[in-house]
Amino acid sequence: MRANGFLLGMLGEDHPSVDVTPSVWESSLFIARYPYCMTIESLPPVPETETTESGIILPTEPGILRVATYNIHKGVQGLGPARRLEIHNLGLAVEQLDADIVCLQEVRKMNRREAAYFSNWPEVSQAEFLAPEGYEAVYHTNAITRDGEHGNALLSRWPVRDIKHLDVSDHRFEQRGLLHAEIMFQGRSLHTVVVHLGLIAGSRVRQIHQLHQFIEREVPPGAPVVVAGDFNDWGNHIKRMLGGFGMYEYEGDASTLTYPSRLPLAQLDHVYVRGLEPVSLIVPQGRIWWRMSDHLPLIAEFKL
Repeated sequence: MRANGFLLGMLGEDHPSVDVTPSVWESSLFIARYPYCMTIESLPPVPETETTESGIILPTEPGILRVATYNIHKGVQGLGPARRLEIHNLGLAVEQLDADIVCLQEVRKMNRREAAYFSNWPEVSQAEFLAPEGYEAVYHTNAITRDGEHGNALLSRWPVRDIKHLDVSDHRFEQRGLLHAEIMFQGRSLHTVVVHLGLIAGSRVRQIHQLHQFIEREVPPGAPVVVAGDFNDWGNHIKRMLGGFGMYEYEGDASTLTYPSRLPLAQLDHVYVRGLEPVSLIVPQGRIWWRMSDHLPLIAEFKL
């Protein structure tokens, strides 16, 4: 259980005597008493669940899919000697999202410099480390640097049947890729694509065209599709392009801005779908969230 350090960081000096053992962390009484710690009140309520023989959690309302997307900033916040390792806190945060599918960007496979600097650097890749118990972790490298590798990842509560990757790098200064996985959600095929688009507007346009071609080539016509990630789009151009391809999202408002996390000004993170009905869109708020990454996570629910 990755609990104590995270809880102490959440509670701060106002609650120095709080017992933060794992049993307390898992207690509904703790959440009720300190809801602001993870701003649980800003998340959709988690229904009581039952599991299959293989341990897969079944929702009480069949057909509701919860997808989260989160740019985790490589698990480290800050610069120079003041930088801090947030990957352990992010592990607990991902668990709290309680999503069927978690789409992650800027995920490190390894980094020799940071591993040497932080004594508690995980021994496994960040995708494996962040995956809650019972989830499958899928990862593919987008960028190779002098010290390591990073890319996109997908964590799934449901069985993953097929995995593909497409390099969509538009120039040598930005290495980008699409991570595709076919997921068997409640026995139905669901195609999910994790994206992290470029910083240059022209690059994003070309990458969306590549995404469209990829879906046309790899996904059967009429099959439900989820495209989630960091689109790096400060306007509506990408939204209009995706709409032309039959992809749409839940219409959010100012409460769904995700970047920068400390004072959100834009929604750079999105979950677009085809063949699903948008139900809700939530962005957790609060200090503990903006300390973990420069993006806030975004959680969307859909009905099949």
